[in-house]
Amino acid sequence: MSYYSIIKGCGHYTPEQVIHNNDLAAIMPTSDEWIVDRTGIRERRYFEEGKDTVANMGARAARMAMEQAGVEAQQIDLIVFATITSEYYFPGSGVLLQRELGVPGIPAIDLKMQCSGFIYALSVADQFIRTGTYKTALVVGAEIQSNAVEFSERGRNMAVIFADGAGAVVLQATTSPEHRILSTHLHADGTHAEELYMRHPGSLQKQRLTHEMLDNGSLLPHMNGQAVFKHAVTRFAEVIDEALKANDCKPSDIDLLIPHQANLRISEYIREKLQLPEAKVFNNIQRYGNTTAASIPIALSEAVQAGKLKPGDLLCMAAFGSGFTWASALVRW
Repeated sequence: MSYYSIIKGCGHYTPEQVIHNNDLAAIMPTSDEWIVDRTGIRERRYFEEGKDTVANMGARAARMAMEQAGVEAQQIDLIVFATITSEYYFPGSGVLLQRELGVPGIPAIDLKMQCSGFIYALSVADQFIRTGTYKTALVVGAEIQSNAVEFSERGRNMAVIFADGAGAVVLQATTSPEHRILSTHLHADGTHAEELYMRHPGSLQKQRLTHEMLDNGSLLPHMNGQAVFKHAVTRFAEVIDEALKANDCKPSDIDLLIPHQANLRISEYIREKLQLPEAKVFNNIQRYGNTTAASIPIALSEAVQAGKLKPGDLLCMAAFGSGFTWASALVRW
């Protein structure tokens, strides 16, 4: 018997604190016009210390997805959690989410694949379901990044982009080929690892944390924006084309494209390259910024809420991020 994965439920959670561009302009050299022109972002959400954590934001998104799927927590038999901002250096957030949901004993896999994390996690869960190993999987992407940036001229390029939030989906096994994940496609190229990375604290040096690291900014994330943009527009197009060709489809067959919310300019470039109308591409970076592994599941959940997907629609999700990594998933809704 052949098993496939169907997305039974979607959910998301974003913190209550809304940060507008003018709020950032009040504390560092930037402006609303500068941010919108370069990224498309107008506002984003920041976590509240003592209230929001990566795991409990993931749990809120997961509960919404489970309610939509009609699934109880005890029915989940696999957790795959994508994040680069887990609460602790170890253990990862997967087991903390498991604790939040009260489902001890089941496997909890953590993936650190940056902006491609959710699609990588979706692919891992899909493979387990296809083999018949597990029947119901919870796939989560969640990030708290607002406390990893510096609100200064030095940190401006990163600080205006990254934000906090969580998204989740429930996957269930199905024998019907009509509504399912058709395929996933994963890639990486470590040649460009240092174009978008956070050097410290890591295991390169004998001392993992020094005053020098604080002073020289090597504890802050670094991005070569031009290099990332150049590679992103190429890899996005390639991996979407790969998914379409693998399933004998063409761009015009796509009913909805949900790209990773990295930069509105990148999304627009890909939309024009694929010759898709605006109604077929879902963007919410304007309101949430770049939430890394959480961006696609948040957008998917909002798209479902907005009635953007109906049974039989062809959904394409694609991501590009640090590593470099890139990935796509094609879904018959």
